[in-house]
Amino acid sequence: MTRPSERAAWIGLVILTVVWSLNWSVMKVATRYAGPFTFSAQRYVIGTVVLFALLALRRSSLKPTPWLPTIVIGLTQTCAFQALAQWALMSGGAGKTALLAYTMPFWVVPLAWWWIHEKPGLKRWLCIAIAAAGFVCVVEPWRPLGAPQSIMLALLAGLAWAIATVLSKRLFQKHPDVTPLRLTAWQMLIGTLGLVLLALFSHERAVAWTGGYIAALLYNGLLSSGVCWVLWALVVQRLSANVAGLTSLAVPVAGVLFAWWLLHEQPSGPEWIGIVLIGVALFALQFRRRMPA
Repeated sequence: MTRPSERAAWIGLVILTVVWSLNWSVMKVATRYAGPFTFSAQRYVIGTVVLFALLALRRSSLKPTPWLPTIVIGLTQTCAFQALAQWALMSGGAGKTALLAYTMPFWVVPLAWWWIHEKPGLKRWLCIAIAAAGFVCVVEPWRPLGAPQSIMLALLAGLAWAIATVLSKRLFQKHPDVTPLRLTAWQMLIGTLGLVLLALFSHERAVAWTGGYIAALLYNGLLSSGVCWVLWALVVQRLSANVAGLTSLAVPVAGVLFAWWLLHEQPSGPEWIGIVLIGVALFALQFRRRMPA
């Protein structure tokens, strides 16, 4: 039976899945009015301010989380993941190239086994295999995905996110007093500094401050970059690293379904198969009788 702490993590997953899957369309709107690195830096500046404001309003501790892991998490999860994903899109990749960043859970499996000794059992391996087959169907690698450079950058983005996920899990295990909100705020501050420097040295075009751009920036700053990364830290804290990684596959699935609903982009046969397979894997994960804390 699912424990209350795990139930909260699954509820958080549902919320961030909806916000993140819709965010691909929002980001497309935003990059009409600003360079991708400029937009990324601005959205994470807003997100960082929001998170520290929440800490202050909750009268939570503003004490920095352990510096070394926090710096690495900030540089991988916030700075490297976002910069590599944006770079992949800039270098001529098709829209589906972005989905390759969601290879993250498959990077997590060996990293979690190596770093935190989280060895998947037989049932977990079965879920991973089903999810992997589903992911391949959704991405459809037999169709053109984009330039080789774009594909490599997107895969590296997934690896960066995986490194941050396992390091976050290890930090929560070693420091039970660290909350998801506090860790997210401090690592995002560090990663945002990297994104700001990247934006300054990339010499992108000036921002066109239209209503659409401001709305996209607020959506990203408040929800996608602020609230949702806290929810992701909550998922990582309360579920095993392998399960947390696999749950992220709900985002590309939801993205395909939202595109079908909002943009009338009919999923292909393989995409439907992939959606069903990933859904089966996530269902099996959620309703297992017992999951490691």
